[in-house]
Amino acid sequence: MNIVIAGGHGQIALRLARLLSARGDAVLSLIRNPEQVDDVRETGAGPVIADLEYLAPDDLVDQLTGADAVVFAAGAGPGSGAERKDTVDRGASALMADAAERAGVRRFVQISSMGAGRPPSGGDETWAAYINAKTAAEDDLRARGLDWVILRPGRLTDDPGTGRVTLAEPEVGRGDVTRDDVAAVIAALLSEPKVNRTTLEVVNGDVPIDEAIANLT
Repeated sequence: MNIVIAGGHGQIALRLARLLSARGDAVLSLIRNPEQVDDVRETGAGPVIADLEYLAPDDLVDQLTGADAVVFAAGAGPGSGAERKDTVDRGASALMADAAERAGVRRFVQISSMGAGRPPSGGDETWAAYINAKTAAEDDLRARGLDWVILRPGRLTDDPGTGRVTLAEPEVGRGDVTRDDVAAVIAALLSEPKVNRTTLEVVNGDVPIDEAIANLT
């Protein structure tokens, strides 16, 4: 498969690119900072400099043409304010979806967040802006004719992957999930077109990832 990852220097994105490249997929990773090029190349992916806050959909059509799928893994990240939660977590997702439609790419996997789809609870103004942006990004994607999957991970950890998860439509309940396992779930979803136009939540659990994906079909 040919896969384009938006937000290619994110912690999940780097893990995903490594998995996809290892299994023989061709990966392009869109990154904002030229200093991240070497990190992306080490995963086996091809880095493309593309600041998603300042581009139009037509600027990305060439990069997406011929791709089998787009993975939206971008995020404003820790330390960013409420405004960038909207421009990146919502706006950049809509931008990539627009570009995918124009390039004829059907498959679109969006990494969202547990808590999206509901009014924000707890946290501060920036947290509320983040959840609202993720909710709006989900709503935008659902309104499109793409073959989309929305994945909401639980609390992310850097522990080694377990290969076992609880993966289902909302709500699976709060819990931790390793970034390794989230990347592995996305890689498996990209290979299973029968899982389509659905919103999923994932935390670590007892079911092997391949079995968890098979259960969805």
